[in-house]
Amino acid sequence: MAVNPTGADMKAFLDVGPDQPIVMLNLLRFSEGGAARYDEYLAHFRPHAQRVGATVVYFGHGGDPIVAEHGRSWDAVLLVSYPSRRAFSDMVRDPGYQEGTHLRTEALVEAVLQPTTPR
Repeated sequence: MAVNPTGADMKAFLDVGPDQPIVMLNLLRFSEGGAARYDEYLAHFRPHAQRVGATVVYFGHGGDPIVAEHGRSWDAVLLVSYPSRRAFSDMVRDPGYQEGTHLRTEALVEAVLQPTTPR
């Protein structure tokens, strides 16, 4: 199951339009004990996000789904507004940010990381 983007994923992401503002949708499925680990990751993430001008729009726990295949519910949803795709890319490439990405990886068994734009 996917958790982290690859270099090819990031290249394709930037090719769409590096200066385009986005809201990143994060659908999160935690490992056992992962919710607490993800809270540690968020504490690490926030200052790095702020440095690139990003803000957390929403973070909430997933409830029982109304429509979903059995076993396909998400434990949490995180929405983060970035001033541009480049800002997101700059953050994830920053060595200081990368020092704490293991917290996210350890917290999750599956994730969706999907940029969204206003419609």
